Amino acid sequence: MNDNQFSAMLAIIVPPIMEHILQNSNIEENRAISRFYQSKLYRELSDEKSKLWHYSPLTLYTMYQDEVLTGSYDYPEEA
Repeated sequence: MNDNQFSAMLAIIVPPIMEHILQNSNIEENRAISRFYQSKLYRELSDEKSKLWHYSPLTLYTMYQDEVLTGSYDYPEEA
């Protein structure tokens, strides 16, 4: 996948993750967005080699919530 394709993939994946975050948190939108973009999960997601983009937005949201609550997350087992 080239850089343009990967950027397009992120543009598709991130909005549903943000929607989950905003629906399920009591923090202001700009702060929620800032926290997500500063997270370890987003850093890994934005690295194509991590292959996190293979996971669904809901799975990625759950991983993000784990990071927020515990400081880390586990990679789900793939079926």
